[in-house]
Amino acid sequence: QVQLIESGEGLVQAGGSLRLSCAASGRTFSSLSMGWFRQAPGKEREFVAGISRSGSPPYYADSVKGRFTISRDNAKITVYLQMNSLKAEDTAVYYCAADLRPTTRGPYNYWGQGTQVTVSS
Repeated sequence: QVQLIESGEGLVQAGGSLRLSCAASGRTFSSLSMGWFRQAPGKEREFVAGISRSGSPPYYADSVKGRFTISRDNAKITVYLQMNSLKAEDTAVYYCAADLRPTTRGPYNYWGQGTQVTVSS
């Protein structure tokens, strides 16, 4: 079993930046593919970014490409989502996800509890 704990919740003005973190436990971190998803009010959960256990390049949703960066620190057993040039439409609950298979876009079997990101316009 994999446990995921997100942090970095915040309220930021449009154009600002925020970094989310997700710490994983339960499995060797380097064996996990990691991803970020988000769910805005009234909308379905959507993929944001993913980084595979295999070392292949990260993959991003078109809506965040060039603004968000996913990275991982295997020594700190943490995956990050650096979010720059934030827009009001980035407002959502952000979820960390993990899987034992080599993947970027998923599917993912393990999920965190979510952390709120609010961007004011």
